[in-house]
Amino acid sequence: MFTGLSPLQQSRNASNLYQVEVAFNSQQQSLRWETIQPYVLVNGELYPLRQVPLVKNRWEGFVPGAAGSQPPWTISSNSTTNTTPLARHPSPPARFRPIYKLNIIDR
Repeated sequence: MFTGLSPLQQSRNASNLYQVEVAFNSQQQSLRWETIQPYVLVNGELYPLRQVPLVKNRWEGFVPGAAGSQPPWTISSNSTTNTTPLARHPSPPARFRPIYKLNIIDR
């Protein structure tokens, strides 16, 4: 399960890109952690996240937004599991829940 760790309010910046960070926790023993690839879905566009160095279960990336807007975003991912010692099967994409809203404020 993915959890959004980013503040829900950020100050506007010149690039109009805002950092989001997520954590993933699972008790599924067949999950191949090295194959997890989370994405952030914003306004119908997928933005890949990259793994945070030295932290196994955290990913970060940037999403676009404009001052005064509240772009909704959610997390999806692809991963692979071990169903047998000799086979790997991609798991279906995670459901797009929950939905977070990033409030971009002008300071």
